[in-house]
Amino acid sequence: MKLIAVLILLCMLTGTAAALTLPQVVPFSPPAVTGAEPVASFEGGQRFAAGDYPVIVLSGSYRQMGRQYGGLMKTELNEEYAFLLDTLTKRGYTQAEVRAIGRDATAFFPQRFKEVFIGMSETSGLTPDDIAVLYYGGALYLSAAPVPLSCSYLATWGNYTTDGSVVVSRNWDLDDHVLVFTKWYVLAVYRPTDGSNGVATWGPAGMRPETLMNSKGLFIADDNSGLGDSYNAEDNRPDLIMEFFRFMLDYSDVKGLDAGIRGANANLPWIVDVAGPDQAYVYEKMTNKTQQRTGNGVIAAANHFADPAWNFTSAPPEHSLSRQNNLLRQAGEAKGSINAEKMMQIRDVCLENGGATFCHSELFGEKYSSNHQVVFLPALRTLWMKTMDKDWQKVELGPLFGN
Repeated sequence: MKLIAVLILLCMLTGTAAALTLPQVVPFSPPAVTGAEPVASFEGGQRFAAGDYPVIVLSGSYRQMGRQYGGLMKTELNEEYAFLLDTLTKRGYTQAEVRAIGRDATAFFPQRFKEVFIGMSETSGLTPDDIAVLYYGGALYLSAAPVPLSCSYLATWGNYTTDGSVVVSRNWDLDDHVLVFTKWYVLAVYRPTDGSNGVATWGPAGMRPETLMNSKGLFIADDNSGLGDSYNAEDNRPDLIMEFFRFMLDYSDVKGLDAGIRGANANLPWIVDVAGPDQAYVYEKMTNKTQQRTGNGVIAAANHFADPAWNFTSAPPEHSLSRQNNLLRQAGEAKGSINAEKMMQIRDVCLENGGATFCHSELFGEKYSSNHQVVFLPALRTLWMKTMDKDWQKVELGPLFGN
């Protein structure tokens, strides 16, 4: 009898341990996604196809959302990682060195972000170090080729738009070598159950997101400052772009987001683009100082600090000032008629034709493209997105956030 009792007790303990370690499936009602078709589900997460682009909707704890991401995007994550590892090893890195770079780069991550990585590794077949390599994949991939130009921003409101509301646009511009990553793009929507805001990210699967929106209608993105490495901070600071995800989780209005941006010490100079339902800003962040710009219904940014308070004597990077001026001119010509459709038309004009978009443009002996673009209506949580050489796709983020 004692033996039977011991066996029963062991079975009960084993069952309890398993229940404690296995992730719980999150109760989840699939959102209504206009123009998108359901593709797959995994542990409560959902995958849709919106035109040419995958959309994943994740819900639960950060580890659970990571597991859903890894399960729903397993093929893309593994293909992307294999390509990146192959490329870097051909450049002379060992696999151990590549993983060490990823491990060191994520050392300062808050625990909830590490939980996402752990969850992704549990269902994707990749290790947490592999996921970290993917997260910084774009930066690692570009380390062999300097990028003097990267990204631009245009936001309008007030008497520039048809109804006075904010209309935001952003280009993510890079060397054409990076276009290989466009086949792994995904719109990822996080719905954490800890009370934080919902967050949407747009970019290659698993890679550091640089275009983000949240359920309160906030928008954040970045532009290369054009200042090179001469102003980099020498001390250990978190990657400012990584902080974007935290900002979107934690801040629900532009005033709070302003405090977060000002309070974050940048590791190197960045231009930070911000918008909410009522206003839009550009932050020019040096490692020890922040300047904020706005405008009377319109604001634009490219790849130089435009605030005269900096008192720089050197000229902006080539094509930065002209692209910013092109955006301001186009907005002025369309004053009073700008809505989402008009903003997409502005963003479809190539640099060669007086716009600000790189369309396989010949620059510095290389070809450059606007690898991805977005137009966003903060008040409505409506997004239009595209990658180079593809069409714009509309997605209503409100239902995905559960609004």
